[in-house]
Amino acid sequence: MEDIFALSDKQIQERIGSRLRAARLKQNITQLQLAHSAGLSLSSVKKIENGNVGTFESLLRVLRILGRLDVFQTLVEEDSLSPAEYYALRNASGKNQRKRAAGRIKAKEEVSEW
Repeated sequence: MEDIFALSDKQIQERIGSRLRAARLKQNITQLQLAHSAGLSLSSVKKIENGNVGTFESLLRVLRILGRLDVFQTLVEEDSLSPAEYYALRNASGKNQRKRAAGRIKAKEEVSEW
């Protein structure tokens, strides 16, 4: 597999478009059917498949219809902490808390008039 970081943005977009076209054809869906199901114009679907995504929302709609939203799974998941990380984070947050002074606040002493 080729290193994605070595590819230009245009090359990545073209490959994504090509993969979306392949996924659509594998599911035996026409561009018109995909456009209708995704609520997009036919020209938008054609542009996406040619590597020219108009908006992120359009891409999401196409991926949803093709059942490929899983490509974003790692981006939308919450990072889970290991028990050791949680313990360290919990203890670190306690160290920076402000501490109260010990004892009570003394009321002002009354001054006697002599």
